[in-house]
Amino acid sequence: MIWCVDDDNTIRDIEVYTLTQTGFEARGFEDGVSMLEALKSEKPELIVLDIMLPYMDGIEVLREIRTNPDTRRIPVIMATAKGTEMDKISGLDLGADDYLVKPFGVMEMVSRIKAVLRRCEPESKESSLSVGGIRMSIEERTVTVDDIKIELTYKEFELLRLFMQNVGIVFTRDRLLSEVWGVDYLGESRTVDMHIKNLRHKLGDFAGCIETVIGVGYRMADKR
Repeated sequence: MIWCVDDDNTIRDIEVYTLTQTGFEARGFEDGVSMLEALKSEKPELIVLDIMLPYMDGIEVLREIRTNPDTRRIPVIMATAKGTEMDKISGLDLGADDYLVKPFGVMEMVSRIKAVLRRCEPESKESSLSVGGIRMSIEERTVTVDDIKIELTYKEFELLRLFMQNVGIVFTRDRLLSEVWGVDYLGESRTVDMHIKNLRHKLGDFAGCIETVIGVGYRMADKR
């Protein structure tokens, strides 16, 4: 079941119709408030969420989805008519899995939905990770450093998880953007550098575990 949230009746109806014609079950909502209420009793496979909505904008709705343990794993594709860099960055930093810029073709929407669903398929990976004094529980989404819990943003957690699952592997900035942000990012790669800087600060004495590979990118080293 795919949920489409858009206050434009025509756009919403076209999205739902296209999805049903391509083999999906689909349901439309005219605002985020009604969609969040429906989430209390039903969980979709994916949500296509417009940013410009009445009552609560799409960014606020996404924040509610990602901070609720019952809904935070639901894939979300943001749709925006603005196409501004800040809309994309805000949504992706809060955990959006992809974005569409209006006007977009309905088959592009279907293609992106299929890609995100493939990317979000459950994987049989370990539920906990450990590198040096850093401990991560993937299921609980918690991180401790020398047994002291630290608070990470959604993207900081995903960056750290990728590094801890691939110790010693060098990641370019472009690959980090693709793996963690989930899109072919067209903006500044400094987004990655800023998140790495903040993550290192929170790791304290173990900040050096995330090494800079000059001219390439970053990797995690197991420094005990």
